[in-house]
Amino acid sequence: MGSSTPPSQSGSGTPAAKPTVVLVALWGVSHFAPMVEVGKRLLALSGRSLTVNVLVVPSPTGKWEAEIFERIRRDEASGLNIRFHHLRAAEPPTDHTGIEEFVSRYVQLYVPQVKAIVSGLTCPVAAVVVDIFCTTLLDAPQELGVPAYVFLISSAAMAAVLLRSPSLDEEVGPGVEFEELEGGLDVPGLPPVPASCLPTGLDNRKISTYEWFLYNGRRYMETNGIMVNAIAELEPSVLAAITGGRCTRGVRPPTVYTIGPVVAIAPRIKLVNECLRWLDSQPTASVLFLCFGGGGGYFSTHQVHEIARGLERSGHRFLWVLRGQPEPPGSKLPTDANLAELLPAGFLEKTKERGLVWPTRAPQKEILAHAAVGGFVTHCGWSSIVESLWFGVPTLPWPHAAEQHFNAFTLVADMGVAEEMKVDKKRNNFVEAAELERAVKALMDDGETARKIRNKSMDMKAACRKAVEHGGSSVVCLERLYDALIQGAVDPKE
Repeated sequence: MGSSTPPSQSGSGTPAAKPTVVLVALWGVSHFAPMVEVGKRLLALSGRSLTVNVLVVPSPTGKWEAEIFERIRRDEASGLNIRFHHLRAAEPPTDHTGIEEFVSRYVQLYVPQVKAIVSGLTCPVAAVVVDIFCTTLLDAPQELGVPAYVFLISSAAMAAVLLRSPSLDEEVGPGVEFEELEGGLDVPGLPPVPASCLPTGLDNRKISTYEWFLYNGRRYMETNGIMVNAIAELEPSVLAAITGGRCTRGVRPPTVYTIGPVVAIAPRIKLVNECLRWLDSQPTASVLFLCFGGGGGYFSTHQVHEIARGLERSGHRFLWVLRGQPEPPGSKLPTDANLAELLPAGFLEKTKERGLVWPTRAPQKEILAHAAVGGFVTHCGWSSIVESLWFGVPTLPWPHAAEQHFNAFTLVADMGVAEEMKVDKKRNNFVEAAELERAVKALMDDGETARKIRNKSMDMKAACRKAVEHGGSSVVCLERLYDALIQGAVDPKE
């Protein structure tokens, strides 16, 4: 164990010791960063009456490891009351059918280490907080008699579908696939959900990952609270359905805390970056920004050509982050793109007056903050969605995996901040050039649909910012959470 001894406390083991919150953080940046940000916000609220211990689950592949370690280095040097513990690596499972099953089974191997660290702390423990698919780790705080919470880096709608999944499974009965049902699935607070929009793994009742979705949904009910990376104003119908017990057969779930947007969005910094310099010369709200995740995303040559044709025919300005295939084969992160090899002949010349294709990582938050950006083609990872809402940028969803198809559905059907685009899930999420052209024009032209989406996006921008101001809904929720943590703090059992 990299750092298993408890932080030093004045009067260690005495009533004067400050209570601590233990966060169990996963290796992916999109999970790790929001989890640590929650800890920082609790520290800021506590007035130095609280500490945070972060237990870092090691990456099973090494992906993101360097970036995570750099973030830890900065936080350790910040002077905040945060201490990081690096858990000893365990051998990951190899026979899983999906990432949700993999995560659930992998983190279960760390229950003894988590239990040992928590029981060894010499201060009261206010809570152990686990990630969305890490409920196997709840065994540790339960055995110690310590309060436990789950943190969903995603939407309230995702909480609703997970809480609803066990009863939905029973209602549908054995031998029936969700796609066979007419009219969509009943998730209270949402319009009927098409089976094709369910999170990957929950859409296939024949695989073991499906059972892990149900398992996690059931175990949420054992926690002291559910934290959601959303704001109350964004999903009022869904939140009312959850808190009213409509997703859990009339049984009220643990308290839901909407504490979002949990994303580290600092004031815009003037970066020396060609993307931003190029945007400086473009008219306000005129540029469509295409970016598909932290790495930028990558596509087959055929799909790249379809995107290029769709953008060219749309007539709109664009900034397209285009990445190359991962190297060596089998690795996960994209490489810098060779534009001459990937793009159709003559495309750059034809669009040079209104487009920029960027072949490496781009500063997504700074680009979304730029006044020239008027639309965002996104893979619908929740962190990217939160950033688009924070900056009031309308979206064009192009989901690829995990819960992204479900997020895309909620953006269009529930929140009204996006234009729907037909994505062929059965063809590796392929989008035809003609469909991209249609969707871009619908989002970026000045028609009635586009105006409604822009207005709703700006409403959400205002709501997000108000939520994190003094007296705002998310601040009030965070204060309620802090009070519950302090009141519930206990000395862990030996």
